[in-house]
Amino acid sequence: MFRITKEFHFSASHQLDHLPACHQCARLHGHNYIVVVELAAADLNADGFVRDYHELAALKDYIDGTFDHRHLNDVLDCPSTAEHMARHFYLWCKARWPEVAAVKVSETPKTWAEYRP
Repeated sequence: MFRITKEFHFSASHQLDHLPACHQCARLHGHNYIVVVELAAADLNADGFVRDYHELAALKDYIDGTFDHRHLNDVLDCPSTAEHMARHFYLWCKARWPEVAAVKVSETPKTWAEYRP
């Protein structure tokens, strides 16, 4: 199996207001997010790629236009946890590129959430 990944960055605020008021994530705060999309294929296409990285620019455009420097509670229909965001980006990508295998989202350098069906 061949696997490729591409990384995207954005900054945004959010608030997990369903948590107790004493929880630090219940307060308005922000992160410098990293999104990594992974694509996999048993065979390469005629150009020798799983998929041309250039085609993944559509994800950058989506992130920049919808998420970057936004308040995620206003953007997402679900709690703005990294887990929910990983699934959101996975579903968005999978609808465009059948080779998508997983999406990871990081809020901090030491934390990652992954959605992989």
